Amino acid sequence: MAATLLSVNLNKVALLRNARPLPYPDPVHFAQVALAAGAGGITVHPRPDARHVRPADVDALAEAVRAWEGCEFNIEGNPEHGLLEFVERVRPAQATFVPDTPEASTSDHGYALAAGGDRLRTQIARAQAAGARVSLFVDPQPDAMAVAAALGAQRVELYTEPYARAWGTPEQASVLARYRATAEAAIAAGLEVNAGHDLSLANLGDFIAAVPGVAEVSIGHALVAEALEFGMAETVRRYVATLRRAGSDGGAS
Repeated sequence: MAATLLSVNLNKVALLRNARPLPYPDPVHFAQVALAAGAGGITVHPRPDARHVRPADVDALAEAVRAWEGCEFNIEGNPEHGLLEFVERVRPAQATFVPDTPEASTSDHGYALAAGGDRLRTQIARAQAAGARVSLFVDPQPDAMAVAAALGAQRVELYTEPYARAWGTPEQASVLARYRATAEAAIAAGLEVNAGHDLSLANLGDFIAAVPGVAEVSIGHALVAEALEFGMAETVRRYVATLRRAGSDGGAS
């Protein structure tokens, strides 16, 4: 299997810019830096209050990423809160559906897929009609993977905050076992596997080595924080190197 793709989430770059009535730091500039350093994609999560990326950022970033052959633009968010309008306008490679609320400070849970989902099935089909691959943000629940596939999703994104909290503690092994079982169930159901939330340079390698078939990780908060120390280009290079090493040792190989 190919090395896991790194998609850089630029929401926190936009958040910093939005603190002042100035055009910098520019998310498009940092997208170019990240892609030149080896990232395989760019992720944004446009929220209804535009506290991070704004609608104009989504358009500009979509155009910028298209100029990089083989790189992907991923738009994530709740399909109930305007996500599909963005998808139909800029036609990203991937749309990641996240069941967050407008007031949430960050995504903090995955879909409860066992509860059914005729509306979600329709939303997935609408995004796919616009040319997007659809990924559903999910908790590590193996039994839900067949449901995700039945709804028409092509991928799931494993919500990794529970892993990040367990990393370095006695619970790490048992938590990782749940993610591994979920990834195996997803693959058995015909899905591809993404992962994201609170992954960092410190904890990413252990996750990729333990969890099979991770096609993509989307990382923003930690990556931008680490870029304050190392610079964006060097931070991206470190992530790419971590993914390659971990993939050759374990789950992504």
